[in-house]
Amino acid sequence: MSSPTPATATSPSMPVILTGDRPTGPLHLGHFVGSLRNRVAYQDSYRQFVMLADAQALTDNMDDIGKVHRNVVEVALDYLACGIDPARTTILIQSQIPELTELTFYYLNLVTVARLERNPTVKQEIILRGFERDIPAGFLTYPASQAADITAFKATVVPVGEDQIPMIEQCNEIVRRFNRTYSPDHDILLECKAIVPEVGRLPGIDGRAKMSKSLGNTINLGASADEIRAAVKQVYTDPLHLKVSDPGHLEGNVAFIYLDAFDQDKEGLAEMKAHYVRGGLGDSVVKKRLEGILQDLLAPIRARREEFAKDRGQVLQILKEGTMKAREVAAQTTDEVKKALGLSYF
Repeated sequence: MSSPTPATATSPSMPVILTGDRPTGPLHLGHFVGSLRNRVAYQDSYRQFVMLADAQALTDNMDDIGKVHRNVVEVALDYLACGIDPARTTILIQSQIPELTELTFYYLNLVTVARLERNPTVKQEIILRGFERDIPAGFLTYPASQAADITAFKATVVPVGEDQIPMIEQCNEIVRRFNRTYSPDHDILLECKAIVPEVGRLPGIDGRAKMSKSLGNTINLGASADEIRAAVKQVYTDPLHLKVSDPGHLEGNVAFIYLDAFDQDKEGLAEMKAHYVRGGLGDSVVKKRLEGILQDLLAPIRARREEFAKDRGQVLQILKEGTMKAREVAAQTTDEVKKALGLSYF
């Protein structure tokens, strides 16, 4: 594996975009559709920071910190395999930039506990994890932490799913309050806007609403050909489509949802859908088409991943260099914030 070439495609004048993932497991097709393929495209028009949010992942994984440690490099391998280029995108590790923690501490004084508890995204995540009132404080304060991540790099664009929009709104509340109170003549912090991908969250292969590592209903980006084949056989279709001659239904049919996301032959897919709906087309034919498309999509990603994985030391070097570069930016923002708060004494 060769080292990245010097960055030439981005410049400080480009708008800044921040995105990232919690490294709690390998990335899967849902990540690819929802973010990864867009990040590859963003490299040409944005100054992009991609964060491995390991510190944030600890807020609900303190009982298994090894899972977070192991997956930092694993997720980085997925990034590189998908085409995220460290010469054009700054890949960073959250925990190695202490300025983010410092900014979070300051921002927590600009938001109340009641406001944090009212955040719809936080409320939903608390329910999903069964915390009830036993909420880790770090988890509850995630909106302030995310605001620190976004503002530290002066990001004005943040790609998120629709369920994350309340987090962006709360970030902007913190930004406005800080600027209005401590820097009324010059906006030190910048507001950001959310970008929601055209193709939203993919359901799991079992038909559940979310493809999730914890639910075991994913197809990982590094999946082998046999694993892809086995997973496609399990893909949920139409439970009422018992015989080939039966008319089929498209709504909730995971096979067709995946085909909509990945099949480039839209005309051929439309014909297949029409045939399925009127009857006479078996699920096995649909799944054969889907498997072929996923095999073609994932084979080169898997090959690149295996190549990068041969030299994990070089992957760590890429992460180190990206983190150092990102820390310089975050430190400058933190200095501006401290000066506005009157915390610059020397």
